[in-house]
Amino acid sequence: MFDAIILKIKAQDSCAELLALKLESILKKVDWYFDFISPFAYLQFSQFKKFENKLNITIHPVLFGALLKHWGQLGPAEIVPKRIFTYRFFKWKADSLGIKYTMPPSHPFNPLPALLACIAGSSTFEVTQEIFDTIYKKGLQPDKKKGIEKLEAIAKKHASEHSNLDEKSLKKILRTNTSKAIENGVFGVPTFVVEEQVFWGGDATDMMLDFIRNPGLFSTEEMKRVSSMPMGLVRNKS
Repeated sequence: MFDAIILKIKAQDSCAELLALKLESILKKVDWYFDFISPFAYLQFSQFKKFENKLNITIHPVLFGALLKHWGQLGPAEIVPKRIFTYRFFKWKADSLGIKYTMPPSHPFNPLPALLACIAGSSTFEVTQEIFDTIYKKGLQPDKKKGIEKLEAIAKKHASEHSNLDEKSLKKILRTNTSKAIENGVFGVPTFVVEEQVFWGGDATDMMLDFIRNPGLFSTEEMKRVSSMPMGLVRNKS
């Protein structure tokens, strides 16, 4: 009798796995590039649940500073008036979305411990969520002793195929992710990439969903024109 029950449970588990695999195969595959340094990434990630029956999202931690360096940009926090506005906007946006949000004591911070902990946990939804919550829900400073210890505990909790990798190997994966992002035209975080099209920031979420519903979105004459129009004025940066 017990054998029969066990077999039934195994059969149910197999059916569930097959159903999950089938669902995964029919969902739209998208890539998401992010850095924990970005509260915008936290806010967008916090809304992922509404995509669970629509998108098959692959999460890629990247180093935002390397993107800025490659494209020759300043970070939002490096321009004082923009920094003040942006931090206010984060809080306002989180409140308007009903997302619990507490900034850590200082920002920007060194995101490397958080990024490596995420990669050590194979960048799954679960490990990414716990790290984000530690930084922006609990407001723990992720590059100080207490925060780093918490990140290490999270990585151990979410053991994966990457758990036994040393720091050098984890950094290599991070560099590969960042290089791939640059190859795909990613210039900021968070960014979705769908069929080689870049959708930067939380404000572009609806645009991305429209593109998935209508793959010809960027194929109209006007979209083609604005996508290839020349620069009328080039600013002197010297």
